[in-house]
Amino acid sequence: MRKRMGLHRTQFRSFHSTMTKIFPSNTCRLFSALAAITLGSSSAFAQTTVAAPAPAVAPPASATPLTLGDAARLAARQSALAQGARLRADEAGARVRERRADLLPTVSSYVQEAGRTFNTSTLGIDFPATPGNPPLFDPQGQVEGPINTLDIRGRVEQNLLDFGAIGRVRSAQAQARSSSADADATAEQAANIATSAYIRAMRADADLRARQADTRLATELLSIAQSQLQAGTGVGLDVTRAKAQLAATRAALITSRNARDHAHLDLLRSLALPLGTDVLLADSLSTATDGGPLPDEAALIAQAMQNRPDLLAEEERIRAAKQGLSAIKAERLPTLGLVADDGVIGKNGAKLLGTYTWGLQVTLPIFDGFKREARVQEQQSVVKEAEIRRRDLEQQAQADVRGALIDLSGAREQLDAATERLSLAEQEVAQARDRFNAGVAGNADVVNASLALTASRTLVNDAETAYQLARVALARATGSVTTLR
Repeated sequence: MRKRMGLHRTQFRSFHSTMTKIFPSNTCRLFSALAAITLGSSSAFAQTTVAAPAPAVAPPASATPLTLGDAARLAARQSALAQGARLRADEAGARVRERRADLLPTVSSYVQEAGRTFNTSTLGIDFPATPGNPPLFDPQGQVEGPINTLDIRGRVEQNLLDFGAIGRVRSAQAQARSSSADADATAEQAANIATSAYIRAMRADADLRARQADTRLATELLSIAQSQLQAGTGVGLDVTRAKAQLAATRAALITSRNARDHAHLDLLRSLALPLGTDVLLADSLSTATDGGPLPDEAALIAQAMQNRPDLLAEEERIRAAKQGLSAIKAERLPTLGLVADDGVIGKNGAKLLGTYTWGLQVTLPIFDGFKREARVQEQQSVVKEAEIRRRDLEQQAQADVRGALIDLSGAREQLDAATERLSLAEQEVAQARDRFNAGVAGNADVVNASLALTASRTLVNDAETAYQLARVALARATGSVTTLR
């Protein structure tokens, strides 16, 4: 390469001296400039070819492609938030079985061998003695026994009619449905977190690609400046300025690469995937940027009222609170219970005789110190509080839908403006580079144009990120994050 450059410089000096003899000075300077531009361009092309960055490395063959919708559904299925909520729903289902036990019979059995002595004076019975005979027991009392018994018996208890227990079972069932709806709402929340992390990862990838493009451009400009300096048509200031620009782009590239790694790490955490998992983002910021008309707001609000998990969960909470109130009021009603036992008893195992006991018991609550009335008042406040939360959630759903539509419309306009600015910035860089290559201007214009191009690429990434976030916000507002494509 050095021999070739020396040959070019020798040819240029010979060409310059020959043209000086043939043409006037002004014309000679023009031809000299053209020859220097040709020489500088060819050298710059050679150096640019050598300094061009290596092509992007293909993702590993084992990388798992993941779309935005896949991330939402995966997080809703296996994230820690979703799994914990489903376990809480299982706990509520277990409490239903606990309450239902109050309506089922209780069966028990026991074997008892016992012995006792007793004081005859504590029997409460005076045994009269016949005249002339001593009393059967000492009037002051005497110890008799021991009396040993063997008792083998089974016992059954059954609530035949208990309105309070029935109400508590129904209340537990309503609370179980509420917990299940809460689990769905938590899964939707986990999906929303995962989609936000996915969009941040897409943004980090786009920023990294933009900084790589900036670095390639800065490398090319440095090569051109060095070639022109070696050809004698450039100045050292252009080289210094190009080196400074390249150093700045490399620093930005390192920062973007670090941010990309952190964004992918956050995505893995939101999906509850092992940290060593290779995930390939199948979507990018520029995908799904639909330019069609916006959806109808009234239809979206109706969809939100029907599908939003948080609204459905609040409805179930209201039903559960009302059912709990009915259960407390039902405790004022009488209950009917059955108690029965059957078994054998005797002094020892040699002779056991069968005996039984049974009874029906009606219990009527009369007064409990107004404790039940206080519980009714407390539960009524719980019902009213849940109804207030439901109304607030309905208003919030309407505001979320309208706000998402506003963001979606604004993001589209912002994306159009940013795309136009990027196109103009690319034209500006191309024109400034042509002027620099032609030697009619230094590289200050190219550096300024490249800075504007970097800012334009960032604005496009900002606009595309805002559009994707608006899409996710609209899906969240209507309760359809897990149905995203």
